Amino acid sequence: MNQVTTKKEGALATFDMEADANAGSQNMEQGKDLALPFLKVLGQLSPEVNKMNDKFIEGAEPGMIYNTVTNKLYDGKKGIDVIPVFYERQYIEWQDRGASQGSPVAIHNADSDIVSTATRDKSYKDRLPNGNYLENTANHYVIFMNGHPSTALISMKATQLKISRKWNSMMMGLKMQGKNGLFTPPTYSHIYNLKTIQMSNDKGTWFGWDVSKVGPVEKKSVYELSKNFATQISKGKVEVKHGTEKKSNSPY
Repeated sequence: MNQVTTKKEGALATFDMEADANAGSQNMEQGKDLALPFLKVLGQLSPEVNKMNDKFIEGAEPGMIYNTVTNKLYDGKKGIDVIPVFYERQYIEWQDRGASQGSPVAIHNADSDIVSTATRDKSYKDRLPNGNYLENTANHYVIFMNGHPSTALISMKATQLKISRKWNSMMMGLKMQGKNGLFTPPTYSHIYNLKTIQMSNDKGTWFGWDVSKVGPVEKKSVYELSKNFATQISKGKVEVKHGTEKKSNSPY
């Protein structure tokens, strides 16, 4: 039993906190009342690695993984373990740097008609008639397993869309034997390790994700937590504030 024992007025008072689990937080919703952390790869231009920037994090280096809510850093070479629970691709509409207030103008579904109105400009941005541009973004909602299991979001764009597609293929390629034959298990049935590696092309060098499968989820409590998070997202009870994650300075 999860109990806390404390001394009160000369006697020992015992409180059963587990019996009151979640009390006081019934009306809190992820995204509206709670900040959903982003797990992002730090690059050479990330403000967190710039000592002259007010967002500088002590010890931050390119290639590390950063939690935007806890401000914790993780070694990119060792990586982090996550359970993917839900996938959603969107087109995020931004104003150009300098004109932007730091948050998206709008967020469009992947099948939105607005996508067909965009044209690719010289900087390889999908430019809309209103002057804004669209950023094709793959959102992977996860249970973050480093420490106590917690919810988080990994957004992939630009060159990282290729990594996202690879990860999706890995998940869809999993097969398990059931009563009626082979079936594809839910994405939250397995744990994956995400490291960072250095990548490059003719435009430059940057750090990106490298995904590998760890194995199946073994604890029922973690599986149920993952399933519940997936259900909340599918019901629209989880909102993402992309402005808190900020646009990356990297074009990669």
